[in-house]
Amino acid sequence: MSEAVLDQVAFDAAGLVAAVAQQHDSGEVLMLAWMNRAALAETLATGQVCYWSRSRGRLWRKGESSGQTQRLIELRLDCDRDAVLLLVDQTGVACHTGRRSCFHQAVRAGALVNTTEPLVSPERLYGA
Repeated sequence: MSEAVLDQVAFDAAGLVAAVAQQHDSGEVLMLAWMNRAALAETLATGQVCYWSRSRGRLWRKGESSGQTQRLIELRLDCDRDAVLLLVDQTGVACHTGRRSCFHQAVRAGALVNTTEPLVSPERLYGA
């Protein structure tokens, strides 16, 4: 992505843009994270998704500690250019809880319930 295109992204006051990762072939919504300009540029240059970790205060290359990577298929901006949709090919699980998707909690009958079980334990993912 050229600098001119990066300049079109409406980063917030903290220099971030919301990024939704979606499995390219099934449409499954996998996760929401944040990207800064450097993460967006790296993702486009390498084809491997890179985010900005607000908790770590640094770039976070998806899968760097778990091996659960995301390969970029296509990047889209919303109409206001203040959100990014990443169409990805997800290797393994996307969620740090060991589930395929971070969106595994639903409100049903007034209560929050898990809709899926972990496919792999977080301990196995991260060696904790």
